Amino acid sequence: MNNNNLRKSGLAIAMAAAMGASAGANAAIEVYNEDGTSFSTDGYVNAFYVNTDVDRPGNDLDRRQSRVKMGFFPNYLGFNVGRDMGDLQLGARSSFWVNINDTDTSGTSTGLNVRQLYGTIGSSWGEILIGRDFGLFARSNLFLDEVLMGHGHSSDVLGLVDTAGVSFGNIGSGYPYAFPTSQITYRSPDLGGLKVAVGIMDPNKIAESSSTEARYEEMPRIESEVTYTMDVSSVNLTAWINGQYQKSETKVAGGEDVTSKGVGYGVKVSLDGLSLTASGFTAEGLNPLFTNNFTIGGALPAFEEQDTKGFLVQGSYSVGVNRFAVSYGEGTDDILDMNRETITLAAFHDVNDYLKLVTEYTRHESAVESSGADLEESDTFAVGAIVTW
Repeated sequence: MNNNNLRKSGLAIAMAAAMGASAGANAAIEVYNEDGTSFSTDGYVNAFYVNTDVDRPGNDLDRRQSRVKMGFFPNYLGFNVGRDMGDLQLGARSSFWVNINDTDTSGTSTGLNVRQLYGTIGSSWGEILIGRDFGLFARSNLFLDEVLMGHGHSSDVLGLVDTAGVSFGNIGSGYPYAFPTSQITYRSPDLGGLKVAVGIMDPNKIAESSSTEARYEEMPRIESEVTYTMDVSSVNLTAWINGQYQKSETKVAGGEDVTSKGVGYGVKVSLDGLSLTASGFTAEGLNPLFTNNFTIGGALPAFEEQDTKGFLVQGSYSVGVNRFAVSYGEGTDDILDMNRETITLAAFHDVNDYLKLVTEYTRHESAVESSGADLEESDTFAVGAIVTW
């Protein structure tokens, strides 16, 4: 039961996609398995030496900054529980995510947070998840990123060079981050390669457009994802489409209701060590960086119904224990009035099933969308190691 529960978490998807054929990529350590009850643990620890060359308008903001920090995928420790009840299979998962790097103004800011804490109820009709897990909108766009386990961009305009948190990978120049949220989600059984997931999520709050206008949500946020996998000879195909819809109302005369909605999509084809991936999204009234409308600084976003969109094209080739990847992504939005581009070249080397070495170069550019004025050009070199179990 614990292995099935782990597969449904999305973390195993990430491990399998980003680590290739490593046997330990999605194998938790089983601690107990007797009388229909199982308990296992899994984890991910990474650290990178990072050097970023920042070029911004005017000489005052130009600099080269070195850091020792984690990459795009944070460090975590996970626990899985399963219970066979005959017609029902019960499960649960919790995972604790930890920053390893501090900043000059926030010493020992390990930033422990719980991104997953949920239970599952499964049977022949599918599975119901209750609790906190990653969302469905942009989920596969994120977890099937070829350079998920790398570092990615650290935009100085977005404050990432000096942050105590993770880098942004391809967030903002390819997809928004599928933020963990409280939810009740149904997942269908495998229907000949077709899987459907539909969930109700805790709705995002949208800022009032005036001091007297209080917006509220009569209905929860709805998210869904449909995935299809197919193997023909030595060709593996994975395709997906996901979405999000929410409406925030107001009773104030002259006030505006806000409809937030988005669609993500993509396809991944693998053949004899070669993997090609293309994905994209388009949205209205949503944060271009995070699917839950979280904003750096803590203030509620006044997004109204502005547009945001992005795409990502990638390729990788595996030779023995080595995998080489190239990635290009763009993101454009009216909310931050920005256009962002990220190019990444990465090499992954499996020392064994549980240890991976990574070398990566990333070029990130951003500009003002409405005027075309340059905001930033940054070049980031990162080299690191990843331990998994």
